Amino acid sequence: MTAAEQVPGSGVSPGREIPGPGSAAGAGTPAPGSHAATSAEPLEIPVMYRDHPNYPLEEDWLFFTHLEENHNVVFDRHVVPLSDWHEGRSLAIAGGNAPDVIPVTYPGDEDQFVASGTLLPISDYIDLMPNFVQKVQEWDLWDEIEQQRQLDGRYYMLPGLHENPFPQYSVVIRKDLFEESGFTDLPQTFDELADQLEQVTADHGLDYGWTDRWNNDGPMEASTNFMSDSFGTAAGWGFGDGLIWDHDAEEYVYAGAQDGYREMLAYLNDLVERGVLDPESVNQDDDTALAKFTNGQAAAIGGNSQEILNYRDNMVDDDAELMLIPVPAGPAGNVTTEPRTESGLMFGAELADKDTLVATLQFVDWLYYSDEGLEFAKWGVQGETFERDGEDRVLLDTIDINGLNPGAPEALNVDYGFHNGVWMLAQGSTEDLVQSMLRDEVTEFIDEMSAKEVLPPGPAYPYDEAEQEPQSLTANSLLDAVRQNTASFIIGQRPLEEWDDYVAELDGLGMSNYVQVANEAANRDVDEGAFDDEE
Repeated sequence: MTAAEQVPGSGVSPGREIPGPGSAAGAGTPAPGSHAATSAEPLEIPVMYRDHPNYPLEEDWLFFTHLEENHNVVFDRHVVPLSDWHEGRSLAIAGGNAPDVIPVTYPGDEDQFVASGTLLPISDYIDLMPNFVQKVQEWDLWDEIEQQRQLDGRYYMLPGLHENPFPQYSVVIRKDLFEESGFTDLPQTFDELADQLEQVTADHGLDYGWTDRWNNDGPMEASTNFMSDSFGTAAGWGFGDGLIWDHDAEEYVYAGAQDGYREMLAYLNDLVERGVLDPESVNQDDDTALAKFTNGQAAAIGGNSQEILNYRDNMVDDDAELMLIPVPAGPAGNVTTEPRTESGLMFGAELADKDTLVATLQFVDWLYYSDEGLEFAKWGVQGETFERDGEDRVLLDTIDINGLNPGAPEALNVDYGFHNGVWMLAQGSTEDLVQSMLRDEVTEFIDEMSAKEVLPPGPAYPYDEAEQEPQSLTANSLLDAVRQNTASFIIGQRPLEEWDDYVAELDGLGMSNYVQVANEAANRDVDEGAFDDEE
């Protein structure tokens, strides 16, 4: 039995061609793993496109021309600059002007739009997406998908999927300076990291041990995110709506008010007091932070498996040796909540009434969830961007991405449109594709991170229509207060002795009721008939 056949009401049948506009639902739907996704008639798909400054949109990218010539598919791109992405997306959806496909959507982004009816309940059409269903089943991702269930039992977004966790962020250190100070073993805990940084700073006469970046919406968003698991909380980019599952109490609590959050802020404040953490880390722009690190003013900075290449290219000291260290353990232990879901897709509600519905969903399923489509989005076209050496994929010598061909005159994303976050939801999805572009140092980092205990997610807490807007408004008010006070506590503008006053201020913004409503939602029954994943 195929994955598609296991979904109740499936209209999926084997086939190698996407039906053209006007075709009946399910007709010609490719089976999972199909090696073709060609529209029988020219298919134009309206899509919201996030224009990234690192690879500005080009109309003649091979990504687009290949799909048009070989798959009979073109995109009507509604372009939104990266700097305006969240606001532009929200305005379009709230105004009923959303295009059919809305990529670069993280789980939870859809919540605020569900009650308005502007999004397609994609779970009603999941029988048209056998590749998605197959991967969820084979990789045992039902718990993660369950998080997307709304009160009506439906899902309004589909996440990108990882076969295995794929951590990317941690602290990048000047390994050469650490070793000169006698630290040949990596810090196993955040306390060890603090002590080592303090010694390195003193030994080498640095301005600071650690300077940081990524302050667009809040302080140290990347670093507090990867630190938070070790302190048993959520922060930065991973803060979301602020609700995290307390496994001991078996209930949701508000991360910004819990002891773990205070311990993390106390740790960072102590680094500032010791002269280890640059106090400008909570508000400086990326260029300033990068300049400090690459000029040799600091021995550590937040980073990831890609940004470390940028750091290396710009280091003033040619002998500098950089390393992305595994995230150290903390008071909560050596744990992680690293998800196996990524940015995914929402769909405009008007797609349901279009004669392109079936063709659009079948193509999306191929591009974002089939092995062939995932390879196409990441590597490009065999013979034009890469070749095969046995089981391995090898970029052409003239093309680089992620430092695979340093000095090559072209880039896979800039010049060809592949390896683009709009089309490549999970940077490969399958373990094979994820590993296919990793440098040895990144593989070692992932192997080290895999030793952490993975904490399971809590239950879904879908709100009813009356709860949705008040909860969203309260979440935003609380988030603003958390961000402002996080920065103040870290740099000492507000002493941690005022923590109880701060928690009382959050309560004054509605925190207790916010948490109570979420826990009541987590305990209520939902309509499980819309997408019965266990059948």
